Order: sequence, then C-alpha cells, then structure tokens
Amino acid sequence: MSVRSRVPVAVGIDVGSTNTKVVALAREGAVVARASRPTRRAGGDLAIDAVDLVAAIEDMVVEVCAGGRELHALCVAGIGEDGVLVDAELTPVTPALPWFDPRRQDEFRRIRPDLHGDDTFDVDTDPVRSLVGWRWARAQPGADRAAAWIALTDLPSVLWTGRPFLSDTLAPRTAAWRSRDRAWDMDRVDLALGDAALLPPVVPTGGIVGEVSSPSLRAAGIVAPDAVAVAGGHDHPIGGWGVDLMVPGAILDSMGTAEVVVAQSPTERRRGADHVDVAPGIRSSGSTLLRVEELARNVQWASRDPDVARGIRHLLIGRVAPSPLWDSGWFLPGERGGGEPAYAPDAPSDPRARASAVLGALAVAGREAIDAVARDLGGWREVRVAGGWVRSPGWIAIKSAVNGAPAVPVLEPEVTAVGAALLAATARGWHPDPIDALGGFATGMLG
Repeated sequence: MSVRSRVPVAVGIDVGSTNTKVVALAREGAVVARASRPTRRAGGDLAIDAVDLVAAIEDMVVEVCAGGRELHALCVAGIGEDGVLVDAELTPVTPALPWFDPRRQDEFRRIRPDLHGDDTFDVDTDPVRSLVGWRWARAQPGADRAAAWIALTDLPSVLWTGRPFLSDTLAPRTAAWRSRDRAWDMDRVDLALGDAALLPPVVPTGGIVGEVSSPSLRAAGIVAPDAVAVAGGHDHPIGGWGVDLMVPGAILDSMGTAEVVVAQSPTERRRGADHVDVAPGIRSSGSTLLRVEELARNVQWASRDPDVARGIRHLLIGRVAPSPLWDSGWFLPGERGGGEPAYAPDAPSDPRARASAVLGALAVAGREAIDAVARDLGGWREVRVAGGWVRSPGWIAIKSAVNGAPAVPVLEPEVTAVGAALLAATARGWHPDPIDALGGFATGMLG
C-alpha cells in the first residue's frame, strides 16, 4: 500500500492510574482502532516507571496505526499530579510518585507548616498535589542530575518533540500555580522543588507543541512527515471537553480510580470554598471546573473483609437491592492523598449493611460534587456519566436513586482517550464529529 493511500488518523492517549489506553480517530471522527495495557509500575511499590510507560505507549501507538493508517497528530491526557525529574537528555532520573500513594501523607505533614495557603490557588492544598511529589522526588537517588521536572502525562510528547513543557490544565494540579496570573508562587516552588529553573514553560492545552520526531515511531513507518504533538494535560477536563462538544454545558461524572465531576464554563471562574478546582478552559477563554472524590480505594479498603466484598460485588452487579443507607454516616471515605477510610463507631457489623453503607456514602459524595460544580456554573446542568463503573448496573441504580434522576452513560468506554484524539484532530485543522467519536448517550438503558 502506498503512503498516499493510507488513512490519516489522530491518536489520543489516556495515561490512567490503572490502565493506559490509546485510540485512533479518523478525520471525520470515527474511532477506528484502540489498545490498552496496564500502567507500568516500578518494582514492587506504587511508583510508576516512566521509561517503561513511554515504551508501552509507543508500542500501542504503532498497534493502532497498523493496517494502513498514518499518524498525523497525537495528544496525551492523563494523571493530574504525578511527575518525574529528568536529566539534560530528558531521561527520567526518578520514578513518579502516584497521587494516591500513602507516602504523600508524611511528606505533606513535613511541609504543611510552611505552606501559607490562600484562596488564590486553583486547587485545595493537600497531599495529592504535585508539590508534594516535588519534595519527595528531590530526596530520591538520581535527583542531583535533574535538569527539569516533567508531568508524567506530558512526558511522552516532551520526548517525541524534544521540547519540555507543562500543559496548563496540569499546572494548577501542582498547588503552586495561579492560572489567573499565569505565574508560579515562588515561595512554594522554592520550598518543594528547590529550583524554579526545573519548571518547563506552561503552554495551553490543545496547542501544537512540535513535530513528532520520535525515532521509534518514525522507524515504524506510521508517521506522516509533518505529524504534530498537541499539548494534552489533565484527563478529566479533556474528557469533559469532548462531552461538552456533544451537549454544550453538560456536566461529566467520570468514575474510575477516582470519581471526577467536570464541566466547561464559558466564562472565567475563580475557586470557591466548595473544593471545586479551577483550570483554564480548553480552547476557550473560560474555565474548567472539577471536583475529585476517591472511589476505588475506598471500595478496596472495605473489601478486605471477604463478606463485605461479596456484598459489594452483589450490589454492583445488581444481584441484590441495596438498603437505603445513603445518609447513615456509617462509612467515612478516606481522605484525599492516601488517608484511611473508616467505619463510624455505631456502624453495624452486618456485612450487607456495611456494603450498602459504603456504596451509599460514595454515591452521596458524588452527588455533592455534582451539586458543587453546578452551583459554580450558575445552576443545574445535564449530567452524563462515564468510566469503568458505568458497566455495573447496580451502581448506576444506586447513583440514580441518590441523585434523584437517571444516570445516563456515555456509550464510548474511553472518553478521555477519545477526547484527547478529538483535541489532536482539532488542532490539526480537522473537524471531527463528536457524536461519531463518543457514540452519543445510552438514553434508553435506564428507563
């Protein structure tokens, strides 16, 4: 097959805490190929091996571009807070500390007295933030060779283009950047990272950062001569941006390792007191609003009791009906950044009751997040749900009961990866149909 007859595609990548997904999108918007692999970990702990991760992503890009497809643009979305120190050759010299790693709690306690918080930052200051990872990374072997800090999600495109950068939907996740000023808080940078020269330029999500010069991708013969990498960034805003293309103003409730409620505001917003984070709008002068609640880790904690685990499983698959314990207060979700969940002292020992209390409490946390984002948008908006949890009919029934309205799923299972592909295609100058890309909504599933 000649190069001229190849099918042009834009590739979107979603670096998730558990799995990394890659999709190829045709010019008109149809998903034509997809691949998925577990996100690589370093040794026996939770830290991510960035070198292995990039190699796996490149393998998947080659896989989805096989069969006569040609890569014209790619974009990486993913984890918001993780990053690595790299040397002058852009080779990682430290692992990436995951946002949910319990080691963040101790690191945060050490620096908390010196963090003078205020409401001008885009996010709450807590153990999840990148600045905690900065502090941890500077104490790791190899940190003395660091030439820059690169967000894990941006790292593949940095390596493919040779241009260090930080997407502006990721900069706020550091808790040291103010989007309204587009400037770093140097006191926080000095405290946690130690050297502002390690920070790359912050660039707008959705902008072209450079041509793809990756030797491995070029050697595979899949790359158009002028293929470009597009700045991606934080996964949930990019997925929410894609859904917003289909239903302007919709709120996306994305449920995976965490539950993230996200929406695009057409006007610039500032962070309020309701734990709603703010980031720049994507390809707009407005803002991205999002609120994060831990989800999977709470279920994993409760599932250490095999009887409770069985009860949760039966509830999720819809085998048994949940007890209406949404507001019982019997289960206390874990604090962000690795804090331990707990049962309240008056919680019953019955495993079925505990299972219902766990899922009910998590559904209530999701509802409160939706309400907070809607308030910041100025009123009620349509809500769409996505992520791995939408495949559990019992969970969708619980969400619908707690929310007081049907939980309507997006049909496409990889909303973030497709959102990144849409972003890449749009930056390339294509006009993909978001309904073709994301598959619309399963409006008839829930009655």
